[in-house]
Amino acid sequence: MTRGEILAVVEQLAREHVGLAGSLAPGMRLVEDMELDSLKALTLAVEIENRFRILLTPEIEAEIATVGDLVEAVARLLGAPDA
Repeated sequence: MTRGEILAVVEQLAREHVGLAGSLAPGMRLVEDMELDSLKALTLAVEIENRFRILLTPEIEAEIATVGDLVEAVARLLGAPDA
């Protein structure tokens, strides 16, 4: 799965589960730009784990500040190539 495909799935999940109205860009910050509070962030994390069948550990979550960070984390966990 490419990073673009991962981004599209994350955007779809964000629309369905946390009320995202616009579109996502890799540079968007999850808290400041997407306005995710702790409940919305947890909801999105759980939905991403379920959809991709991965586990976002607290260590991984601590490294995620932007949409791009999230996409990279998912790609790494899926074993996607570095492209």
